[in-house]
Formats: sequence, C-alpha cells, structure tokens
Amino acid sequence: MTTTSEISLQEEYVTDAVDHRGFAARRSSTGRWRAALFIIGVEVAERFAYYGIGSNLISYLTGPLGQSTAVAAANVNAWSGIATLLPVLGAFVADAFLGRYRTIIIATLIYVLGLAFLTLSAFLIPNTTEVNSTPSSFLNALFFFSLYLVAIGQSGHKPCVQAFGADQFDEKNQQENSDRSSFFNWWYLSMCAGIALAILVVVYIQENVSWAVGFGIPCVFMVISLVLFVLGRRSYRYSKRRREEEINPFTRIGRVFFVAFKNQRLSSSELYKVELEANPSQESPEELSFLNKALLVPNDSPEGEMACKSRDIDDATALVRLIPVWLTTLAYAIPYAQYMTFFTKQGVTMERTVFPGLEIPPASLQALISITIVLFVPIYDRVLVPIGRSITKDPCGITTLKRIGTGMVLATLTMVVAALVESKRLETAKEYGLIDQPKTTLPMSILWLFPQYILLGLADVHTLVGMQEFFYSQVPTELRSIGLALYLSALGVGSLINSLLISLIDLATGGDAGNSWFNSNLNRAHLDYFYWLVAVVSAVGFFTFLFISRSYIYRRVD
Repeated sequence: MTTTSEISLQEEYVTDAVDHRGFAARRSSTGRWRAALFIIGVEVAERFAYYGIGSNLISYLTGPLGQSTAVAAANVNAWSGIATLLPVLGAFVADAFLGRYRTIIIATLIYVLGLAFLTLSAFLIPNTTEVNSTPSSFLNALFFFSLYLVAIGQSGHKPCVQAFGADQFDEKNQQENSDRSSFFNWWYLSMCAGIALAILVVVYIQENVSWAVGFGIPCVFMVISLVLFVLGRRSYRYSKRRREEEINPFTRIGRVFFVAFKNQRLSSSELYKVELEANPSQESPEELSFLNKALLVPNDSPEGEMACKSRDIDDATALVRLIPVWLTTLAYAIPYAQYMTFFTKQGVTMERTVFPGLEIPPASLQALISITIVLFVPIYDRVLVPIGRSITKDPCGITTLKRIGTGMVLATLTMVVAALVESKRLETAKEYGLIDQPKTTLPMSILWLFPQYILLGLADVHTLVGMQEFFYSQVPTELRSIGLALYLSALGVGSLINSLLISLIDLATGGDAGNSWFNSNLNRAHLDYFYWLVAVVSAVGFFTFLFISRSYIYRRVD
C-alpha cells in the first residue's frame, strides 16, 4: 500500500528522470515548458538552416551548377530523401548508445562543419543564376560532399531534439501529459516560424546578394543554436542511465522475433495455455500469436535461458502494428515533396511583381506554408481541440490517426488544385505565343500559386504534426527517438520515390530532346500530368490508410 510520504515523493520527483548532475529530477525545477523553450529555440535555428539551403536549392542547381530541371529536381528529392532517412540511424545511435543529449551535441558540430564547407564551395563557384558554364569536378564534389555532410548532421539532430523536448513532460502526470500534446502543436508552429524567416530572408539574399552569404547565415545560426542548447542544460530532464545488467532495448525486442521464430512449430494448445498464463485478461489471445510464441523457452536453449517477458511481446507487437501505417503515409510524402522543386519552378515563369518595385523570389512562396501553419495551429490547439474533446472525450480532440487522415485528404486536394493552375499556365503560354520563349515572363500573376501552398500548409498541420505525435507515443519509451525517425523516414522514402518517378517519367518521355513532362522549357513541359498522377497516388494511399487505421489498436502507456 502506498503511503502518504511515497505519494509526496512521487509528486516532487519525476520517475525515470535525472537532472544534469545525475540526481533524481525535481518536478518543480526541471522540465516542462521552461526546458522545452530552450529546445524549441534550437529547433527553430536548425529549421532556419535546413530550409535556408533546401528551399532554393533547385535554383542553385539549375543556375550556378548548370543542371537541367529534371536532373536538379531529382537531386533535390534525393538529398531531401536521404536527409530524412538518415535520422533512423541517428536515432538508433542515440537510443542504444550515446543518449539524446550527447547525440545532439555531436550532430550539431557535424552540421556546422557541413554548412561551413557549403559556404566555401558557394564562394568558389561563380555567383549567378544563369547557366554560363558548369563548375569543375572538384567544386561539384565539394558542394555535394558539404550538402550530404549537412544531411548526416541532421540525422542525429532532428529526431533527438524533438524527442528530448517531449521528454521534458511526464506522461504519468495528468497535467504534463496534456501539456505534451500541446507541445507537438507549438513545436511545429515555432519550427515553421523559423522556416518562414529562412525563406523570406535567406532566399532573398541568395537571389540578390550572394549565394555564399546566403549559405553562410544558416551556419552562423547553427553555431548560436548550439550555444543556446548548452545554456539550458541545468533545466533539462534526462532519461536515467541504464543499469549495466539491463538489456539494450534493441536486443530485448529483437530477441522476441528470434525466439518466436525458433518456436514456430509450437502447437496451438500449448500457445493458448502460455498466452492465458501471461495475460489472462486479454480479449483475443490469438492476435499476433506468432510473437506470443516467444513466451516459451525454445527446447534447444542453454540451461538458464529465460523466456521473453510479456512486456517485451507487447513492445514488439506495437512496432509490427506500425509498419502498415508507416507504409500508407508514404502517399502523403510524395505530394509533400513537390513544393521545394516544381512549385518553385512554376513561379519562375510567372509575373512576380505584386507591388510596384517589389518582385517576389519564387522560392519565397514556400513561406506561405509556414505562415498558414503559424496562423492555424493556435486555432487548432485552442479552439478545435477543446470542441473535439467535448464531443469525443479524447484528450487530443480527435485521435492522431484521424488527424493524419484529414491531412492526406487535403494533400490530394492540393495536387488537384496545382494541376488545374498548371493547365491554366500552359494555356496562357499558348495563348500569347510564348511556348518557345521560356525566359519571357508569362502575363499570369504568381498569386495563382497561393492556394496550393496554403492547402499544403493546412495538410501539414494535420498530417505532419499527427505523425510526430503518433510515432512518438506508439513506440516503447526507450525508442522514442526511433519513433520520430520513423515519421521522418516516411518523408524521406516518399522523396526518393518521387525522385525515381521523375527520372523514369523523364526517360520514358524522351527528356529535353523529346516531349518530357519535365522539359527545362516549362512551357513545353507537362507538370499538370505529373500533378494528376500524384493526386491519384495520394487518393489511393488515403483509402488504404483509412482501411488500415480502422483496425489499429493504440499502445498502452508504459
């Protein structure tokens, strides 16, 4: 029976967390929003740096580096895909060996090094957006080496910073658990503010001042973010170091699959008996019974070998259930990949003077996504969630899977709108006889592109934030960096699929010499066909996701 003193101790200290000195973390002096604000600040700086490079990368590749539109788009998607796939490796290193705090420190140093080399390469390459001559092989190699060094730095930074931020809220405390749900919303809002700042400021500097300066500013921001992160170390909560005898979570969960495979010939009657002994209250003991076979010790095991615990089976089962959900979210990642490439190239051909004397850089329209998110997140968190909570009785308003599905519908609608706008742009080029004059600005305002950016921003509020919270909460506690890496890896694989699609379609349609959908002369291209294809893929993905999500069983809190 729990005594009054034990309850008081639980209220004062956070279970399974320590402070920077290694002592039990006091609830009053560590964690929560005070610590989270330091970590959010670090993420704002990192997103500023990443989008300061990525948002206008296609213009740099087709300008100073002299690449064709199709090759540049494929390269942007390949880099973006790898940059969002590598966090799986970074999260593994953090969860299995270094811990999140130390991984963030090391990853940031690599990040800064990559940005420094990138700035150097841009300084050595002629500063122009017109294709005059391609730079030397050495400068090309230096540029792409620097670019992928940034991707390696992000691999440890991105999943660990967000997981470390969410760790500052104790899910076993009712108030802090509610705050953690809000954390994901405000995290994304703050992150998008950094993205918008990068797109509006850095892109302008790249286009009008210097690419080297435009790449150097993100480097300075990352150095500042590292200093900021270290300054907040006294207020953080850190996961307790594992005892020497405790098994690594990857080993513990991996052993479930190994033992279950060795016991694959176990009879149904034996399995049913051991399942009921392990969990007599379960409603459907036959569910995922293959993994439940790990509850028995294999016959050929050495003496003293232990069977897997029921908790190990639950954790392994939770990871297996995530696979079909992860696969269906790839359908969202493909339309998501378009805004950094083809949306930007569309804007280059259009009338960009919105106010007299002010010409908008095409990549700056990406800020509309972030601005939409910044404006809508408070409405979602403070208005829609309380309304949904009163109706559904769910603390989050609606379940995370429903939130993800809503965003997938909006992403499909985004591609439909983008296809219609592109058709209108091609008709305008034909009407004014500008099909073979790609450098002539079309008499069509860039304002036509606003709806597709705004719709994608609304989709991000639902799907990307929902994916972050879903994958963080549905993996075992020790693997939450991996959980957030899974969300990022879906975007990464989607970008790589998008890159492959572009390359295959460009090859099939004859490239620039034929009738390529991605002809460097966009007035002869057919981006509208590609957008319709992506819309169909996204719609099919949504209906598959809907079918899978209906049978998904949410994981219980540890």
